[in-house]
Amino acid sequence: MESTELQLGGAHLADCLALSKSANWNQNEADWRLMLAYGHGWGVALADGTLAASTLVLPYGAEFAWVSMVLVLPEHRRKGFATQLLRTALHENSAARRTSVLDATPAGHEVYMQEGFRDTWGFRRFSLSGFTKNIAFNKEVRPMAAADWAAILELDLRAFGASRERLLRNLASRLPEAALVAWRGGRPEGFLLGRDGREARQLGPLVARDEKTAIALLNAALAGVRPPVYIDIADHAPALQSWAQARGFEFQRPFTRMVLGAPVAPGEEALVYCPAGPELG
Repeated sequence: MESTELQLGGAHLADCLALSKSANWNQNEADWRLMLAYGHGWGVALADGTLAASTLVLPYGAEFAWVSMVLVLPEHRRKGFATQLLRTALHENSAARRTSVLDATPAGHEVYMQEGFRDTWGFRRFSLSGFTKNIAFNKEVRPMAAADWAAILELDLRAFGASRERLLRNLASRLPEAALVAWRGGRPEGFLLGRDGREARQLGPLVARDEKTAIALLNAALAGVRPPVYIDIADHAPALQSWAQARGFEFQRPFTRMVLGAPVAPGEEALVYCPAGPELG
């Protein structure tokens, strides 16, 4: 069937949502609106108007951009659509002299390797379907306030490698009960945000100076966020993964952070306990 590559926009929201639903991914309409406003994307449309594939690029400053939502409808896979759109995105990043970064599922990992991406670090998704009990509270954790933002953005810049203030403020409004900060000694030791999703509420990003603070933030969030809940936990925090399983979270699948155009992923991995999600970084 004849196909056409096109630029994605607001008129394609319903079709984009259908793509992520076909893959059983968690994005809802608010996620797609955010991503299309933050960055830009491409799709493959069939002659009958069906949007068969998508790929997005989310620029984070001048140094790097996230490659996101590489999706193809199940009945149109293995026709080259994903590779076509991925190469369009990579060409744009290369022309802008931006490193390309993405979080790969096991299914997409080999495709990205063939395009020159290299592995850096990984994380695992866990899901909670019911309420957890025996939550320990920490008095250093409290709801995020307007006065916290300057310090939070400074810490996140170190962790992520670029400013993403617009994204973080959007998430803070999406799931206010998960917008938490931990202060100690006159400085923020960590923060947590979250968002609603099509299948579950997603907790993340979680940036912290140590694992104890990360656990305190998640404990506080679970006191106020109703399941089902997803969290993506970095492999460098095995104790946090064990904590999640002890609270009733079940392992879903792994992800690998990959880069093209740089030797390592941007930011300080040790500060990132939970990414915002593979589609956002």
